[in-house]
Amino acid sequence: MNGMIPGAAQFAGQRVAVFGLGISGRASVAALLEHTQAVVSAWDARAAAVAEYQADSRVDHAYSDADAAALVAAILAWQPDLVVITPAFRERGIEWKTLREAGVRVCSEIELAWQLRAVRPDGSFAPWLAVTGTNGKTTTTSMLAAMLREAGLGGEALGNIGKPVVSAVSDTSASAPRVFALELSSFQLFATYSMQPLASVCLNLAPDHLEWHESFESYRNAKANVYHDVRGACIYPVGDAAVQAMVDEADVQEGARAIGFTLGIPSVGTIGIVDGAVIDRAFHPQRHTEGRELYQLSVLEHLAPHGKELPVHIVKDALAATALACAAGVPAAAIERALAQFSSGKHRIEFVREIAGVNYVDDSKATNPHATEASVLANPDHSVVWIAGGQPKGVNFAPLVERIAPKLQAVVVIGVDQDPLRSALANVAVPVAYIDPAVSDPMHDAVLTAAQFAQPGATVLLAPASASMDQFDSYAQRGDVFAAEVAALAQSCEE
Repeated sequence: MNGMIPGAAQFAGQRVAVFGLGISGRASVAALLEHTQAVVSAWDARAAAVAEYQADSRVDHAYSDADAAALVAAILAWQPDLVVITPAFRERGIEWKTLREAGVRVCSEIELAWQLRAVRPDGSFAPWLAVTGTNGKTTTTSMLAAMLREAGLGGEALGNIGKPVVSAVSDTSASAPRVFALELSSFQLFATYSMQPLASVCLNLAPDHLEWHESFESYRNAKANVYHDVRGACIYPVGDAAVQAMVDEADVQEGARAIGFTLGIPSVGTIGIVDGAVIDRAFHPQRHTEGRELYQLSVLEHLAPHGKELPVHIVKDALAATALACAAGVPAAAIERALAQFSSGKHRIEFVREIAGVNYVDDSKATNPHATEASVLANPDHSVVWIAGGQPKGVNFAPLVERIAPKLQAVVVIGVDQDPLRSALANVAVPVAYIDPAVSDPMHDAVLTAAQFAQPGATVLLAPASASMDQFDSYAQRGDVFAAEVAALAQSCEE
């Protein structure tokens, strides 16, 4: 038994089925085998995914079946005490329904990770800082991880991005992070029950992933789990009634505080902005009488899109990350250094190039209407040729189109299922082109069509408001293909 991971003892002799062998599932199997004496089995619809486990004597059983009902029936026949389920299986699906009806305990990789945390030399556990929200999770978590690194406390961002949480938090080496920054999706939070973060934030809430959850209420409640049992700070955007309600309803540890962040002047218990400076009146010891300056907003100027002002959502993400870092005791100087050096990465409002007076921007990571709205609204009126579409995830696009319509110059729609966007765009007063879903290279046609619509001074913006898996391997590949097509267009214009 591993004494460095006290929670491992509870798994001794327990029959644990890991259901879904993607990145998090494989990490869960590895952690269980390395740190516990559980009886472990591995399950997936793909035969190739279970092949290596069938040859591993440490795994009690490994099985695959492409038929979902047969696969979950086989798991139940194995009589598990616990099923660690991956986000690949939807709440709406037969897998969740069958497991729930059978009364089997089901948890996420995040829940398993909480149970398999390693203790530090002083006997304590490294605290968790958790980030969720419909939009901005990756930027906020990445900023937070950078702040922790600057303070000598942490490493890479974990969870929905980066290394699986269960692998990182069960690390017993001397080099293990002293604080963990986690990006958590609604899928991960849905089956997470006992996590007790030091501090958490839900950045915002808008309809998303309704193809996975049974309802918007279920999606909302999963997000709200991020505040359950918080030990230090429930961080929220001031003025966002939906998120503030989550904080008000949360059952937290005694002594936990609600901490707001705002673009305005901060009151006691908030972090805000005064004359271009970020001011802390939440964690500063003298917060009841004064604030302390953390940094100047000018340290974020390099994150502004090419030729544009710094978007409001970037500022909000920085404020949220700042509040989380302050909750962990990160010094102001480390926060400032991290933000000054921070890069938002690829596919998030990434300038690709200018061709004939038209800017081409890759925001392939805008996979829901909330993210797309922020991206489009950062542009002048009548200036955006919007490339949209993909897997709609059960979302109604009409409210998005209504809000961004004044910014549009034209629209180009890709994706296999174009009906939801076709309905939402029926009455817009700009040209709309629909790329045939059957073409072999939809992005090639989309970029050429967008270029024909775009007038000098316009921005051709890939901000799909949809997932990518219908025509691409990922949002990253979709963005890479867009950039390649723009490069090819530029070359053809030069010839």
